[in-house]
Amino acid sequence: MSLLSPDPRATADASALPTVADASPAAVAAALAERFAHTAAARDLAGGTPKVERDLLRQSGLLRLSVPVEYGGLGASWADTLGVVRQIARVDSSVAHVFAFHHLLLATVRLFGNARQWAPLFADTVRHDWFWGNALNPLDKRTVATRVEGGRRFSGHKRFCSGALDSDVLLASAQEDSADGRLLIAAIPTRREGIALFDDWDNMGQRQTDSGSARFDDVFVAEGELLLDPGPLSSPFACLRSLLAQLVLTNLYVGIAEGALAEARSFTRHQARRWPASPAAEASDDPYVLRHYGELWVALEGARVLADRAAVRFDEAWQQGLALTEAGRGDVAVAVATAKMAATRAGLDLTSRIFEVTGARSTTAALRLDRFWRNLRVHTLHDPADYKLRELGDWALNGRHPVPSFYS
Repeated sequence: MSLLSPDPRATADASALPTVADASPAAVAAALAERFAHTAAARDLAGGTPKVERDLLRQSGLLRLSVPVEYGGLGASWADTLGVVRQIARVDSSVAHVFAFHHLLLATVRLFGNARQWAPLFADTVRHDWFWGNALNPLDKRTVATRVEGGRRFSGHKRFCSGALDSDVLLASAQEDSADGRLLIAAIPTRREGIALFDDWDNMGQRQTDSGSARFDDVFVAEGELLLDPGPLSSPFACLRSLLAQLVLTNLYVGIAEGALAEARSFTRHQARRWPASPAAEASDDPYVLRHYGELWVALEGARVLADRAAVRFDEAWQQGLALTEAGRGDVAVAVATAKMAATRAGLDLTSRIFEVTGARSTTAALRLDRFWRNLRVHTLHDPADYKLRELGDWALNGRHPVPSFYS
């Protein structure tokens, strides 16, 4: 069931935009980002589903970016895929969010399922330009799976279903109605009978991620749609799923911070007024303004370097497959957690402090420069920073790797 309302921009011309058939993914992402930037502030105010932007992503070919070449995809590394996520996040972190989660969900099928499942799903994603949506929230246990002939029936509610609206395939989870109540995850068509998606996401940030709720009314899930072989968190390789999710967030944070700094820089150089007491002729030469920019640059550059390093280490672990050891996975977990905390701190500080270098005029509602902080503040609450720091502290002091979970 779709609650999408007609969008007057729904016939947006994509003919002038490159696709992966004739340009590099980075060039395609840059062109899309330029297009998204024109409407980002207005769409932040409006909220709702970024239907036009999602369709432009479909038409661009970037939805096949991480799909292996043998299934028709581009076979990009995770470092390159996350680089595209970061490019888009600089101008529109909501669209970047649902795009990144699309690739995370494809990776989940690869890690938790078997080749008989993920091979045709990869191929169909490329063939039909499927956009994947999320209804996998392991903390929300209200959806229950009951065993029936040929599979299960999912019934219940689920919150934080990012990108579910306007998706073609859902990754959904439920607690099995059994003694152990194990978590079951399935890949199912979004429009299957019994699935209701609600347009009830109205938060202060990430306003176009459609992270609202879903309801499953006796939804049939075939046995072959359940990701049971090898299943969730079944090996060090399967446990890379949570690290990829954390790395997605890290690159979204870095992208948001980069976008905020770029907008602030443009405003300071072209619109900000010097303070009367300043010894400089222009605001862009004020010594205190320069000091702020220097501090912001150092913090952001550090987060960038750590994020890039973590992505390289993640790719190395991914390529090992089932040969990946617990210690090898643990080292990647430390690298990812370190990068995420650096990006969190640098991003929150930068998106707040840009107003100190742009001045009172930059707070006009039309600019919506506060969206960078709002988006980052909402996102950085995804899982508590205190627990991430505790894990890193345990590593730094006692040499113990983070314990694998859906968040570490």
